[in-house]
Amino acid sequence: MDKPIHWTEGEASSDASLLALEAQYCSHGDTVHYTNPAKIFTGCEGSFMYDSAGREFLDLQMWYSAVNFGYKNERLANAVRRQLDTLPQVASQYLHREKIELATIIARDAEHKFGKKGRVHFNVGGAQAIEDSLKLVRNFKKGKSLMFAFEGGYHGRTLGASAITSSYRYRRRFGHFGERAQFIPFPYHFRGPKGMTKEEYGEHCVAQFARLFETEYYGVWDPKVGEAEYAAFYVEPLQGTGGYVLPPMNFFKGLKKVLDERGILMVVDEIQMGFYRTGKLWSIEHFGVTPDVIVFGKAITNGLNPLSGLWAREELINPQIFPVGSTHSTFNANPMGTGVALEAMKMMQETDYEAMVMEKGAFLLNGLKDLQKRHKIIGDVDGLGMALRMEICEPHDSFTPSKRLTDIMVDESMKGDLVVDGRKYGLVLDIGGYYKNVVTLAPNLHMTKPEMELALKLLDQVLQRAAKA
Repeated sequence: MDKPIHWTEGEASSDASLLALEAQYCSHGDTVHYTNPAKIFTGCEGSFMYDSAGREFLDLQMWYSAVNFGYKNERLANAVRRQLDTLPQVASQYLHREKIELATIIARDAEHKFGKKGRVHFNVGGAQAIEDSLKLVRNFKKGKSLMFAFEGGYHGRTLGASAITSSYRYRRRFGHFGERAQFIPFPYHFRGPKGMTKEEYGEHCVAQFARLFETEYYGVWDPKVGEAEYAAFYVEPLQGTGGYVLPPMNFFKGLKKVLDERGILMVVDEIQMGFYRTGKLWSIEHFGVTPDVIVFGKAITNGLNPLSGLWAREELINPQIFPVGSTHSTFNANPMGTGVALEAMKMMQETDYEAMVMEKGAFLLNGLKDLQKRHKIIGDVDGLGMALRMEICEPHDSFTPSKRLTDIMVDESMKGDLVVDGRKYGLVLDIGGYYKNVVTLAPNLHMTKPEMELALKLLDQVLQRAAKA
């Protein structure tokens, strides 16, 4: 029998040799290279990443908001070690304490906040939890496969999740697989009609959606039987990949009223904004509505082990209507994930993250507004808690989207030659938005004030370099 080919020690002794191997042996379909050459990191701690040369990069996106509580968080890392020493592995058809306690905490919290009994269902990744929610909704709505979703919305790249994600490029080469969405404009005030306040624009967007139900000829409603063709509306309370767009505070109340009147469920995607990114456990709490389903992932384990899931109202998920085996994944409630997530939830209960995050977010937002006054290429800044946005525009009108300048900012940030107080730094930024011109900021929730001040100084330098270019 042929022996397997083994890795040779020393074969990749430098970044260049690693990149050469990556170019030859790694699929590029599972990643995105934001810079050329792609950046290789070798260490991390707190709010910082480190490259092979030992350069410090202040991370302002924290793995797309998966590491809300800082890299190598000691309490959560210790939870991983404890789980590894006790019950690191168990088949998903059996039970373990960590899964049951974690589900109980989440369900009781939801009942306290929303006044609805419900249950928690686990999976591994965010897109997989979205898939589970689609099954849940279609099962409850007697097989209806049509959904509403927002322009600019992002829910994942599996076949089902990409069907309710607005970007056509995620579907173009694969087509549809049973799911379809009608995409509704999100109340994006900065790029909305002029002459309206943010609240007026929110009311306008609700009215435009409600109009679809005025007559059967708008394609979504049969007035003779009082039934919609659509099962649910998938929403992100703040758009993530869409550019951290913050809607008017009155918008979701109006939207939920229309949905309830028409028997359409509201599924809230908290995968990126959950776990105190916005100053609440769930970002939908800011808007005063009760969701039917909440989908979560990412930061529940602080990025230490893949785990995702959903909470749903009892009527949708009780065992009589959604029985054993309705969905399944080998690793869906794995003890390493549920163990660290349980510790993370206990940490969130013991710490006043709401006050901490809102205070830090206000400091950063004020800093961004100050940068906006001094840099014409900033068209808009906004934020809720520590989910912040800075929209980069052409300087002649501070409105025309500028992907060109945003790309320069990313490239300059990754050089690692920004200087503050005689010390060199790099900056890890994430870019989103409808025109790929929004710097989306999701820093470590435990970020210190000196680190926040450093972030603003580094952003100032990057903005100066982009403007000069």
